[in-house]
Amino acid sequence: MSSVSKPHEIVERALELSTADGCVVIADEESSANLRWAGNALTTNGVTRGRTLTVIATVDGAQGTASGVVSRSAVTADDLEPLVRAAEAAARGAGPAEDAQPLVGGVPASPDFTDAPAETGSDVFAEFAPALGDAFARARSGGRELYGFAHHQLTSTYLGTSTGLRLRHDQPNGTLELNAKSPDRTRSTWAGRSTRDFKDVDPAELDAELAQRLRWAERRIELPAGRYETLLPPTAVADLLIYQLWSSTARDAAEGRTVFSKPGGGTRIGETLSQLPLSLRSDPHAPGLESAPFVIAHASGDGASVFDNGLPLTSTDWIRDGRLEHLTTTRHTAGLTGLPVAPAIDNLVLEGGGERSLEEMVTATTGRGLLLTCMWYIREVDPATLLLTGLTRDGVYLVEGGEVVGEVNNFRFNESPVDLLSRATEAGRTEKTLPREWGDWFTRAAMPALRIPDFNMSSVSLGV
Repeated sequence: MSSVSKPHEIVERALELSTADGCVVIADEESSANLRWAGNALTTNGVTRGRTLTVIATVDGAQGTASGVVSRSAVTADDLEPLVRAAEAAARGAGPAEDAQPLVGGVPASPDFTDAPAETGSDVFAEFAPALGDAFARARSGGRELYGFAHHQLTSTYLGTSTGLRLRHDQPNGTLELNAKSPDRTRSTWAGRSTRDFKDVDPAELDAELAQRLRWAERRIELPAGRYETLLPPTAVADLLIYQLWSSTARDAAEGRTVFSKPGGGTRIGETLSQLPLSLRSDPHAPGLESAPFVIAHASGDGASVFDNGLPLTSTDWIRDGRLEHLTTTRHTAGLTGLPVAPAIDNLVLEGGGERSLEEMVTATTGRGLLLTCMWYIREVDPATLLLTGLTRDGVYLVEGGEVVGEVNNFRFNESPVDLLSRATEAGRTEKTLPREWGDWFTRAAMPALRIPDFNMSSVSLGV
């Protein structure tokens, strides 16, 4: 058995070892590369490799089907049988699984299932690193300091089941975060990008953006808490709507626990949430935002079921032209709620028909308002309204007469993304963006800037 080492062989061998009534095996082969820098100089870099194996055993009983899930990292061939037996023991020791469904079958095999895993390495930065060095030189000559990191990860996922599924997906994921600071550290601003391969990110462009924001911050203006016309950049819109997506499970809505619950029972599907023609969707084939085209569930939860592993995914409209169309469902919760099956998909796109960039929204139509850089420390206050609180960070700027006139203090905000959609008066041009708060978990997003006429800055914050 020591010759069993390739991911697809690991999956096949684990399935052969299983004595359960059903079995799902997921092998994740991960590689990553990173660069870090501080004070206009590289500080560290590294490359890692790893493997995680998840075995899901299902056992039929008189009361229903139970499931047991066990995941372990750095799995070798000799670890397989103990891992499979542990999953089976977990299933036999558990009660019937509420989300039990027949395991998915009948999906054509991936043609590359037996191929070696894709890998990333330091060469992913071959073009980016020299451009970053040039940005360091410009920053030094311009009297600013650059800090940040670039991270690229490539995960090859192999999914096999006792029903015959043999599926494979390669997921590249890259993030770039760049901070610029004045030498006295009194001024700071941030920019971030998501990328599949670091060929579409330009350090010079980001440095120029940050330099402009530091210049804006040379004038400091103190403002009190209150409601202000506010331009939310795409990164902030992404953070808010990703949390909304995570909170949009159909079962919780049908049981009256969320903002998507209809008073008196049922859900708000079919209701108009925005007067703007906003459409929020997820599509595994969205250009530049491609994600797994089938369900990969390492555990069951509110929005996922291990029994759905391998279920094909297609483009799903969560909101279409301002109207709520779908809430997330597994096959189990779709049956409970009577709604269509609509599993979560690992990307999110908001479109509103706008053509203006954020800069054009500032200069063309803003009389007096605030321009944000990003948000952080977002937390839920009230699930019934999806009221969120959080802080602005790394630059809030005052716009007067279509011109940025200075930097203002940071604020704590209290807002619901669902309510914001109903009050938004303008959506800009949709573009790929990196959420600042949720970028460790969700990176594939494309959003427009949104104009909110009365964004609630509930208190002044001393944060930066």
